[in-house]
Amino acid sequence: MQVDLADLDPMAGYKLLTATVTPRPIAWVTSLGADGTVNAAPFSFFNAMGHTPPTVALGLQADPVKGFKDTATNILARGEFVVNLVSESVAEKMNQTSIDAPGDVSEFEAAGLTRLASRHVGPPHIAESPVSFECVNLSSIVTGPSQTVVIGRVLSIRINDAYILDADRFHVDTPALRLIARMHGRGWYARGTDLFQLTRPKSDTKK
Repeated sequence: MQVDLADLDPMAGYKLLTATVTPRPIAWVTSLGADGTVNAAPFSFFNAMGHTPPTVALGLQADPVKGFKDTATNILARGEFVVNLVSESVAEKMNQTSIDAPGDVSEFEAAGLTRLASRHVGPPHIAESPVSFECVNLSSIVTGPSQTVVIGRVLSIRINDAYILDADRFHVDTPALRLIARMHGRGWYARGTDLFQLTRPKSDTKK
């Protein structure tokens, strides 16, 4: 099967992308509303994009009727956000924050989350998350009437000390984080517990 996406309903393209681009890491994003309400919501159109400067990218979808949701509105207005990563132990709480709540309702309270003050930005960390990235909006690109891509510069990274193997060498016990990722279809997730390793080949040709 080969399909031209320009000829399809956008939801068909969404189904094909999310069924094949897997697993996708989850950005559990915290942001601040105009009235100071702390918003928390998960997004799986997310990844790291580089390290000089350290950058992450978020794909934020809009409701075709209501427009951009709280996270996109808050980031575009204030220019700052925190990306919290999701471990298996907090998967249920993460799922609770995906509820379509009004903008003046904080998902923190609804999900029973703990705020941890940020060092450089207004939105707090989710204390229950093992890793948090404090970010400022480096650039945003409206890629369509119902979506925008936000490229965030990472100012600071908090990693729970329980997962640090060697602080001087910045070695992290990644498997112990037990991060989860989005898979195909509604409500499907993956654990990163089945690992294998490949050695990167080296060329014999010398220049």
